[in-house]
Amino acid sequence: MDRDDTAAGMARLEGYLMSQAARQEARRAGEDFARGLSWLGPLERDEIARRFADEHLALRREMLGAVAVRIAELRTEYGDRYAYLRRRTLALALAAVALVGAAAGWIVTPG
Repeated sequence: MDRDDTAAGMARLEGYLMSQAARQEARRAGEDFARGLSWLGPLERDEIARRFADEHLALRREMLGAVAVRIAELRTEYGDRYAYLRRRTLALALAAVALVGAAAGWIVTPG
């Protein structure tokens, strides 16, 4: 097993653990919410808690999707900016070398 396989396996494990933690958090939040509705019966409270947890997870997935889209946008934006700056720096460096070369040639062979 090489490093890439190990890294991919660790990323999958981390993703699994994070999703389990999110489910547990959603379940706990749903139970806390339903507990406040004391006039409901136990089955109704369980149903409310389950639905709350489902909505909580759906909202979390939506937010994660929005973050992923923004990451891709920023990666493109910063990648483009980096490429522009790299080209500009190269052009300035070449211009400086040309100027130094021209100045050196002018100094060595006076007019």
